[in-house]
Amino acid sequence: MNCLVIYDIADDRARLKVADACLDYGLDRVQFSAFAGDISRNLQQELFKKLSKLLGKRPGNIQLIPICETDWGQRLVISKQ
Repeated sequence: MNCLVIYDIADDRARLKVADACLDYGLDRVQFSAFAGDISRNLQQELFKKLSKLLGKRPGNIQLIPICETDWGQRLVISKQ
């Protein structure tokens, strides 16, 4: 199942660890603080627990949003590099 992980974390070290964890789980960076990819629901839950642990008591916001195949297929993307 596809998912989107977005976050707003002020602490540089915690933010870097969250980004590394997302990459470790096979997600692709789509924005500076956003990752997307196709991982199972079990791995999504495992990743979210890990991200929560990495954030610890620091202020921040992390959201993992599951996206069904139908909605994922209807997304619109502009990407220029």
